[in-house]
Amino acid sequence: MKQEKTNAMRMLDKQKVSYDMLTYSVDDGDIDGLSVARKVGKSPELVYKTLVAQGSNSKGYYVFVIPVQCELDLKKAAKSAKEKKIELIAVKDLLEVTGYIRGGCSPIGMKKRYPVFIDEQAKDLDKIIISAGKVGFQLEITTSQLVEVTGATLSQLCK
Repeated sequence: MKQEKTNAMRMLDKQKVSYDMLTYSVDDGDIDGLSVARKVGKSPELVYKTLVAQGSNSKGYYVFVIPVQCELDLKKAAKSAKEKKIELIAVKDLLEVTGYIRGGCSPIGMKKRYPVFIDEQAKDLDKIIISAGKVGFQLEITTSQLVEVTGATLSQLCK
């Protein structure tokens, strides 16, 4: 059976970046980060979620990658993005802005390239787990390669 590829996987393959794909069942509807960590058998400290916000001044979009057990601090996120204020975009706007849906939003392979910020806790990890761009699929990738591929900045983002 041919392996289904997401945009994120195709982009990593093209750049010859190695990753491990992890899959999990979505039958029970539990797609929150802590459930995903449990389902893929990994510590929640290694599993990161991708959030998208919009700046109040520039109206530009920003991508924030934070540990699943953490809450995004909007003030710290705004400071990282050099915005006066930012707000998370509505779930209904996620597909139009990123090409991804809730629970399957990857910082890699979005419709457009947006500034990416990864919580600084990731710098202490060899590898982190992020969405592969589809619900039920996760990517395990080295932190340094994720930073390189996305052009990310490591910042303090959690409350």
